[in-house]
Amino acid sequence: MTYHKSNFYGNCEQASEPMHGLVRLMKLGIEELMTRLWAITFLFAIGPVASLADPLPDPITENMFIPVNRDEAILGQLLFYDPILSGNRNIACATCHHPYFATSDGVSLGLGEGGIGVGPKRRGDAKNMPVQRVPRNSPALFNLGANQFTVLFHDGRIEVFSDMPSGFRTPMDDDMLDGFDSILSAQTMFPVLSPDEMAGHHAENDVAKAVRQGLITGNGGAWDLLAKRVAAIPEYAQRFKAVYDHIDAANQIRFTDISNAIAKFIAQEWRSDTSPFDAYLRDPSVLLPPGAEAGMNLFYGKAKCSACHSGAFQTDHKFYAMAAPQLGPGKAATFENHAKDTGRMRVTGDSADAYAFRTPSLRNVMQTGPWGHAGSHSEMMGFLADHLDPSAAIERFANQGTERSGVLLPPLDVDDWREMDDPIARANIRKATVVKVPVALDNAEIASLVSFLRSLDDPQALSGRMGIPPTVPSGLSVGGFGD
Repeated sequence: MTYHKSNFYGNCEQASEPMHGLVRLMKLGIEELMTRLWAITFLFAIGPVASLADPLPDPITENMFIPVNRDEAILGQLLFYDPILSGNRNIACATCHHPYFATSDGVSLGLGEGGIGVGPKRRGDAKNMPVQRVPRNSPALFNLGANQFTVLFHDGRIEVFSDMPSGFRTPMDDDMLDGFDSILSAQTMFPVLSPDEMAGHHAENDVAKAVRQGLITGNGGAWDLLAKRVAAIPEYAQRFKAVYDHIDAANQIRFTDISNAIAKFIAQEWRSDTSPFDAYLRDPSVLLPPGAEAGMNLFYGKAKCSACHSGAFQTDHKFYAMAAPQLGPGKAATFENHAKDTGRMRVTGDSADAYAFRTPSLRNVMQTGPWGHAGSHSEMMGFLADHLDPSAAIERFANQGTERSGVLLPPLDVDDWREMDDPIARANIRKATVVKVPVALDNAEIASLVSFLRSLDDPQALSGRMGIPPTVPSGLSVGGFGD
């Protein structure tokens, strides 16, 4: 007999096995027992609670994650917070993936090169202003060390693909280096190449020049230049030799070694599997926070959230067009003049993928806003309401629409609303959406969903296991945070 978790305190089993629930009740303390008996009486009075349409996921287990060596993670921690990996030595991975902002940056679209400060206080440097905003919202880093994550970035441009020499399909195609321990390691190779993120403006440093000239791999390529920077620092050279058996001398350090170390740190630091929901999945006698169980029933039932946000990490790792509002510079090729972002279609070339973006994991999601591929919403109630009927919602972003007030953008003299001010662009986004029939929920039900999402918050993951190092081997400002 298979027993299903109940919709109230996880304690109501199938009617054909009445003794199972009784035995579990007898194991409880007398005070909690009385509470449960009152709850059962109440349930009989009001009638049955709505059943789950989809099963709850199995609990997260240790074998779901890549193994992590502590010394390798410590090395990765130093590299993650060291601005040495940016062209101008002023931006670290942590600048846009800050632990204080739940591994994001607290804004809709961030400022990379040319920015000063952290999070919502980041602003343009008058001496070297950003050319544009980073085109997409900074994604959170929780559980990226889990084996289930085989595709990364909003558009999935990094994915496991055994036919490639490197084992991964990336924008580098056959020129991609090999030697990666995981897809997370492959992902960390690319932000350092973006002029808007870490490489720097055209021709202002050796890395930016190499990127501009298309010199990425090989001697003198952008990755090689950065690896040599790191290798020239004695403490890094010593640590790499101690951690990796294949490295006997500093000149053997490659950027794949750097990315492997950073990936192990991310996997260790932001593993998230100790939330209240995790505790409930492991032991259904554990009570969820107030309101969360009703939200869970909606999430896995009437609201249909689990149709896409399924599995242990609340994602099916697939791509869907959800009519997400587009703001900012968009993702255009150098010869194009538009501000649209067609998402997955930019990777596959398939028009069926137009405006589709990867289903994000929902771990710690209440802390990772603004939400949406372009950070269109900074308030979860509003985001969920719009998500249920996205075709109607997108019109509220048009022509100085009221929804724009939920966007958090650092000051920059650019036109962020070109797409939403264009009726044809809005129509194209609406046409592509997979949500043809809106899901009807009232405000109380949406509030219950929010309560459930809060039960996915993991205090240990949010605080981190290793923290921010006091210094980094380069001697530069930790995290590029400044004074």
